[in-house]
Amino acid sequence: MTEIRAAVCHAFNTPLQVETVHLRDPGPGEVEVTLAACAICHSDISYIDGGWGGNVPAVYGHEAAGHVTALGTGVTSHTLGDPVLVTLIRTCGHCAPCMTGHQVHCAAPPKVDTTLTLADGTPVEQGLNCGAFAERVVVSATQICALPRSMPLDAASLLSCGVITGLGAAVNAAKIRPGEVVVVIGAGGVGLNAIQGARLAGAARVIAVDVSAEKLEAAKEFGATDGILATEPKPWSAARKIAGRSADVVLVTVGAIPAYDTATRYLAPGGRLIAVGMPHSGATSSYEPVILAATGQKIEGSFMGDTVLPRDIPWITDLYAQGRLKLDELISGRWSLDQINEAISDTKSGAARRNVIVF
Repeated sequence: MTEIRAAVCHAFNTPLQVETVHLRDPGPGEVEVTLAACAICHSDISYIDGGWGGNVPAVYGHEAAGHVTALGTGVTSHTLGDPVLVTLIRTCGHCAPCMTGHQVHCAAPPKVDTTLTLADGTPVEQGLNCGAFAERVVVSATQICALPRSMPLDAASLLSCGVITGLGAAVNAAKIRPGEVVVVIGAGGVGLNAIQGARLAGAARVIAVDVSAEKLEAAKEFGATDGILATEPKPWSAARKIAGRSADVVLVTVGAIPAYDTATRYLAPGGRLIAVGMPHSGATSSYEPVILAATGQKIEGSFMGDTVLPRDIPWITDLYAQGRLKLDELISGRWSLDQINEAISDTKSGAARRNVIVF
């Protein structure tokens, strides 16, 4: 057992408490990673606020990067000191989803027993398979992926969720083709990466839609050709006027029901709606099935960008090294672990692209 500091959620919708907890040693097939950075994702906040259920006490945080500091038996894919990202994607590598390139939906992920306990021995939930609002984590070796040694780890931490979720939704799920018209609803952290993905895929137009004029201007820095305020009377008509036609692809990157309720209005016949943003459990949206049937439009979900870590992380990090993918510019602020509640509040305000806890 190792004593570490972590931000613990003792009750939903209350501030986290930074305290000393115990982290067990890695078992067979597991690794310990000493973290350098962990970004704050809206999924963490949804759990902290009780929007998706779960158990407490818990340590959340799942968008992290650091160095391997201990190896369980049987782990040969990594060595001590390796810089790695830590993600919630946990895979067996041999079930049907894994074998067909859908590792984010692994049917038999490796089991990781409780890794954290409070000082009095109470088990602590390892939120989102990671528990990375902490100085160290113990995770399955399948949850980490090697990073270039030259890559700053605060920027690298964003690859663990926000970047692959947005970029992967555009490239892996939507399969955007050169010349297509793309609308991205939501210009936050995930939306900016969906915009980058659409640009890299060769979209003719990448139209950002958001309630904030400031975010629309930022979206253009990341590759959006145009921006439309969602508060306009009929923003889908404005998008059609800009592009000269309706969109081939619409990516909804925010977990807001109004965004989902209007998303299909942007679509051309045969167009694809990609659901990325995740509302709280129980929230519903509605569509007219006759329109989908008559126009051949499609609705598809994208979880974690349908990412396959060993396939996708090397080319994404190479894009960053070439200067073709913005990561540093996504970081709004760097905070200490003791400042995590302020960082969460700032994220909730909508002002941040990504706030990062640095250790």
